Amino acid sequence: MISAAVALVLALWALLRRSRGGGRVVSRVLGVGLLGLALVLGGAGVLLRNYAWLLEDVPAATISLRQLGPQRFEATLQAEGGEPRVFTLLGDEWQLDARVIRWTLPGQLAGIPPVYHFERLSGRYGDPKQELSAQRSVHDLRQDWDFWAFRERWLADLPIVDARWGSAAYLPMLDGARYQVYVSPRGGLVARPADAATEALLDQAGW
Repeated sequence: MISAAVALVLALWALLRRSRGGGRVVSRVLGVGLLGLALVLGGAGVLLRNYAWLLEDVPAATISLRQLGPQRFEATLQAEGGEPRVFTLLGDEWQLDARVIRWTLPGQLAGIPPVYHFERLSGRYGDPKQELSAQRSVHDLRQDWDFWAFRERWLADLPIVDARWGSAAYLPMLDGARYQVYVSPRGGLVARPADAATEALLDQAGW
């Protein structure tokens, strides 16, 4: 950004300085070239600064588990900045689904990060056959006001956001496990163990 500022100052100096004859033409050509260089350097600086920020996963929620019985768990979900919510999940794994709004190119270049909201928390079975026949547990996490629905109804014809994106993360339900859920720069959900004890539980379970 400093180099862009220097190039801009030199461009203004070249364009505004008083000269005669051929020197005046050279000054204008030099000024226009320096002005173009300043714009390129400034744009590159903004993009590089955003890359440093966008390469980081953003914490979104934590999920803590306590086993109540065979394939039955109590899950405590706490979204970032929200209050803990307790749910009963059935199965071998938990799954968290979200809808993500990714901005179109102008918004991305401006450095606007993806926004998201959680849609559901559910339990799932490791055996696909059991998944088809066993009791399910699905909890609705949507709020009354939904930007996704608002966009689909009122903003569908405007090139503002690319809202057609969904993501999910899942990991095994283990007694005492605690997971951290992140939103990646591209809008996907990523789940990781939140502590060393959970990592050990995953190792013991073969994950």
